[in-house]
Amino acid sequence: MLQIVTDSSCDLPPELIKSNNIRVVPLHIIFGDEVFQEGVDITPEAFYEKMAQSPTLPKTSQPVPAAFAKAFRELSAYGQVLCLTLSSKLSGTYQSAHVAKKLSGVDAVIFDTLAGSLGHGLQVLKACKLAQAGCTAAEVVAELTRYREKMKIVILLKTLENVVKGGRLSRFKGSLANILNLRILLHNQDGEVVLLDKVRGSKKLLHRALQILQSYCPDLTERKIGITHFRNLADVETLKQALHEQFNSRNIIVNNMGATMATYAGEGGIIISC
Repeated sequence: MLQIVTDSSCDLPPELIKSNNIRVVPLHIIFGDEVFQEGVDITPEAFYEKMAQSPTLPKTSQPVPAAFAKAFRELSAYGQVLCLTLSSKLSGTYQSAHVAKKLSGVDAVIFDTLAGSLGHGLQVLKACKLAQAGCTAAEVVAELTRYREKMKIVILLKTLENVVKGGRLSRFKGSLANILNLRILLHNQDGEVVLLDKVRGSKKLLHRALQILQSYCPDLTERKIGITHFRNLADVETLKQALHEQFNSRNIIVNNMGATMATYAGEGGIIISC
């Protein structure tokens, strides 16, 4: 059977990783001289605490090729290997997996999800389902390509603190946005994150996000939805209730946002993928 490998930015809950026998290769989180493996050496909560105390943003780094190569070699004994990675527009993880393919000598198939967090994770689950049904790597990639094209991702930012820390916005403009109570909506466009809208206040942010989701996907009844958050379960519960009541959504996965995504989303951030 086809063996599935991915990286830790997929933000899948541990029980789904275990039940689907997914091999996860961790990205690295760097605080000064300290290096942590995402999901291995540091939990999301421990990461949130550490980042809150840091005057600068931690750095994130793709897995080294040797880590992917080890996974490829070990799993190749059980079947062909398919590796799904974080968007190549956001990280060097996809390139690292390609280097690992040469390094390992394993004919692994590398697929760029053009997504992060559960936008990436939902594609991994789709690949697992197809692999379990006996599909070949070529068949899975063809189906994943179609799924990826329909994938919609909306990112809700409650604070611009991390955007300021990361140097993507001046401290003056960040302070001005806070004074005006501005909230930011971003979305995924061909694997890159771009500005979608600006609103005032958290309630309007959630309402606008639901409007956008409905415009993207008029029928969410059977659509699998993934929501990750950075210490914002209250807003996630509000979103879940609205998705159930307004859109009759039946399949929603919720998880903490992993360190890689949380570094850029900031506290209160939410990523919705469907």
